[in-house]
Amino acid sequence: MNSDCVWRASAALLSAERLIFARRATHAEHLARHCCADLFIDTLPFNAHTTALDALWEGVPVLTRAGETFAARVAASLLTALDLPELIVATAEDYENLAVALARHPEMLASVRRKLHDNRLTTPMFDTALFARHMETAYAMMVERHRAGLAPDDLVVPA
Repeated sequence: MNSDCVWRASAALLSAERLIFARRATHAEHLARHCCADLFIDTLPFNAHTTALDALWEGVPVLTRAGETFAARVAASLLTALDLPELIVATAEDYENLAVALARHPEMLASVRRKLHDNRLTTPMFDTALFARHMETAYAMMVERHRAGLAPDDLVVPA
């Protein structure tokens, strides 16, 4: 066990026995580990990006506090795309309160997990075929603008 982590845990009044350090794993093994987690607690000022996406794909709810910068709003964007705004908070107090509530009320956490499970395959978040079609449409729109002699601009891809 990493002695620096043990020291920090002890300083925060956490039992070192509660810390588990896993060995390096393949990507498939890494994804499979998510079944051991009940809740993914996101970080600030830099949110998880791919790690949060992995957790959500594996059915682990992500609790995040949206910050002011792009890097601090990634998880909020992912949760919004999955129609899970109830896991996005604005303040440190709300962040702590919701984490504690989800830990103390398993039925509340189970409800969020069910909603994530239902939304994971019905929202556009993980619909790669839809994403590919939208990208192809965007590229075609860019080419049309270029051929028409128009300057680059924002594009709105129709749904």
